[in-house]
Amino acid sequence: MSSFLKLSALPIGTTAVVRELSKTGTASVRLREMGLLTGTKIVLVRAAPLGDPLEITVRGYHLTLRKSEAEQILVEPSP
Repeated sequence: MSSFLKLSALPIGTTAVVRELSKTGTASVRLREMGLLTGTKIVLVRAAPLGDPLEITVRGYHLTLRKSEAEQILVEPSP
């Protein structure tokens, strides 16, 4: 059984590794162009008060994602 979670379900402050991205939609292409690739380490920094959007750190910069985009990304929490 895998321990993959949706990025939107990751607890704040958790470091994780991207394991799978949705292959459909223009948002997935845009995210790949910004460096969010399989195997990339990320940190969920914070969420807005109502839970949308989410801010992550990826490759040394901060990226803000809609919750609907984050639900299309599977991650594996790092120890």
